[in-house]
Amino acid sequence: MEYTTLGRTGLPVSVAGLGAGGHSRLGLSTGKTEAEAIALIHAALDLGVNLIDTASAYGTEAVVGKALAGRRQNVVLASKTSVQRAGVPLTAAQVTESLESSLRLLDTDRIDIFQLHAVPPGQYEAIRDRLLPVLRRAQEQGKIRFLGITETAPNDLEHAMLAQAVPDGMWDTAMVALHMMHQNARENVFPLTRAHRVGTLVMFAVRGIFARPAQLAATLRDLAAAGQVPAELATDSPLDFLLHPDGATSLTDAAYRTARHEPGVDVVLFGTGETDHLRTNIASLLRPPLPDTDRARLRTLFAHLRGVGLDVPTRGG
Repeated sequence: MEYTTLGRTGLPVSVAGLGAGGHSRLGLSTGKTEAEAIALIHAALDLGVNLIDTASAYGTEAVVGKALAGRRQNVVLASKTSVQRAGVPLTAAQVTESLESSLRLLDTDRIDIFQLHAVPPGQYEAIRDRLLPVLRRAQEQGKIRFLGITETAPNDLEHAMLAQAVPDGMWDTAMVALHMMHQNARENVFPLTRAHRVGTLVMFAVRGIFARPAQLAATLRDLAAAGQVPAELATDSPLDFLLHPDGATSLTDAAYRTARHEPGVDVVLFGTGETDHLRTNIASLLRPPLPDTDRARLRTLFAHLRGVGLDVPTRGG
């Protein structure tokens, strides 16, 4: 495993972070048992992963807590509270309740990174002013080490919330969407996080589009028809130019390596319910960058796109 320092937190973290949400929720969404989910977490830890990200909305905090019994001291544990329910903003008291619930379910007396989850653009200041005081109080009580904030990627295609939040000086980490066809965090987020030493957690590096050939081909055909990408990409295998002996072994391999080696990225989060998939993802994240020619072509083809492939799971984030 390779490790880096998570911004101004000073925490040494693995460049591969295990996400407990997404489509799989550690396999629980696909029929895996709690014991199997715990074994998956143990496999990740054994492979050197030391950052696990969960949330109250995911329904996986209890499983994560059980998996970390006896190993908690070696893990950077991140969790989140949503800032609204059914469109209604959470009160400070509800956020406190959410934190206490997370601590109980995770069976820990301290969460290393506690994040406000999916903060909408245009609501940042109101949410900050309402909720930051209770988070600071929890920090003073030793229940939280560092504070983070996450964007609502499909609803904030220009990263407007993070562009406002990062310079504010309140947040130690930021979770941001980035992948091969949604690249604008390069200009809109990472210059700010680097300048303010805010640690970055990348989500959406793969999601479904690069793992589902039919979805990718249909998306590229639509984009080509709209004149957003060259017509030559309207094929059944539009990104196969990335697959060659000196390049990627698969499109998911290309996607993880693209995100991992983007300047400004600290940790790439991935979700899985399968041990083999876990090992494959980690192997990709530990490989070198794609060849310069492939990276340049990805930028030329897709840097102008916004919001492609930001599909949202039915539960969690």
